[in-house]
Amino acid sequence: MADPQMRGAYYIATVRDLHSTRRMQAIKPVLLADIGEGIVECEIIQWFVEPEARVEEFSPLCEVQSDKASVEITSRFAGVVKKLYYDAGEMAKVGKPFVDIDIIGGAKKEDLDALTAPQNSEQSSTSTPQPEEVSPQSPPQEKGRYASLATPAVRHLCKELNVEITDVSGTGKGGRVLKEDIYKFAEARDSGKQAIQPARTTLETPSAAFTTAEKQTESTVTLTNTQQQMFKAMTRSLSIPHFLYADEIDFSQLYELRRRLNKVLSQSVKEGEGDVSKLSYLPFIIKAVSLALYKYPMLNARVDIDFETSRPTLVYRSQHNIGVAMDTPAGLLVPVIKNVGAKNVLSIASELAGLQSRAVAGKLSVQDLSGGTITVSNIGNIGGTYLSPVIVEKEVAILGIGRIRTVPAFDKDDEVVKKHVCNFSWSADHRVIDGATMARAAEVVRQIVEEPDSMILHLR
Repeated sequence: MADPQMRGAYYIATVRDLHSTRRMQAIKPVLLADIGEGIVECEIIQWFVEPEARVEEFSPLCEVQSDKASVEITSRFAGVVKKLYYDAGEMAKVGKPFVDIDIIGGAKKEDLDALTAPQNSEQSSTSTPQPEEVSPQSPPQEKGRYASLATPAVRHLCKELNVEITDVSGTGKGGRVLKEDIYKFAEARDSGKQAIQPARTTLETPSAAFTTAEKQTESTVTLTNTQQQMFKAMTRSLSIPHFLYADEIDFSQLYELRRRLNKVLSQSVKEGEGDVSKLSYLPFIIKAVSLALYKYPMLNARVDIDFETSRPTLVYRSQHNIGVAMDTPAGLLVPVIKNVGAKNVLSIASELAGLQSRAVAGKLSVQDLSGGTITVSNIGNIGGTYLSPVIVEKEVAILGIGRIRTVPAFDKDDEVVKKHVCNFSWSADHRVIDGATMARAAEVVRQIVEEPDSMILHLR
């Protein structure tokens, strides 16, 4: 290569090839990180990006829904999105790639090692990539695929107005659907300007009057994500041998104590000295369960199986993290009040109110829904006297609370008096909990609830 002109052309071509190789190797498959204890997969609710979109550090990539909560996944570095491995509605595996990002010199080495999958020998080959591999063309966008970008509040509005979000053209940034888009779409549909979608037949929208001349018809409805996760969780839970223990509790003294305390609390709130204006029975019951766990810590344990020896072990836990089953717009959720043993009744009530408000708003975090050691389910606020609650996975006991009833009863002088009674229904893991242990622990809870003043003796 004596010719200077040829040497210059060779130099330019070499630089171009090296640059292309560098760019090709910068495209990394990012792994879906662990978002909670024991979670192996989650549903992609919505994408906030699309191929060829530029992302910055900490900018949102997608929203995922596990069996515990919805979580927003953000980018750890800047770059350009090259590939989405899943569509909205598909289940993504934890620890597997879920998006490819072209890192344009913006990532630290430790970030790449932690977040990207190792390349195989074929991918790490030193051969120069073809031009079409270096600059892939983004596929044509499918209709409605990225139109589903929306916040949880907008998606909730879609459910209320019976609107399929993928049919709505978003006017927000990046095609995101806004509330105004939903209202306009629903208004146009209802005015006849757009074809009306067939409404699903549910309990709230009964079908037309049945006549004997009509044939039986069936319609298939896909389970919501919350229902799918409940399906999986309850299937696992019901592999545990359950037994039921029920008891009747006299709430008469607790009824009077609660009435007096609520009078004091209402005055404190008026004077700006407190944030809880009214106590329900539930904080007292949760505290009573915690006090019983000190005497019977086995009920606060979990069963583990050694994978090498297949031998079961019982893992005792020091803190009383009591889950509270809640009926929410999204379905049954079980947020957790942490370290109940260190809290008084008022603190428990305050935390319970916060969890309930976040549950209704759909804003419970993974931390709110994880770490439970025993569960309380208050079905009585809806109705029902007895129930057979299902043990939550990684726990060995659960308490179901029935409806409080006013009944006539005899006092110690054989006089008829009015009493407030409630039935407690316990379920326990019969592999490790026997009936006598459950009965003794339930008796401790009964004594504390029937004589709530005794809680003063256990103040910490």
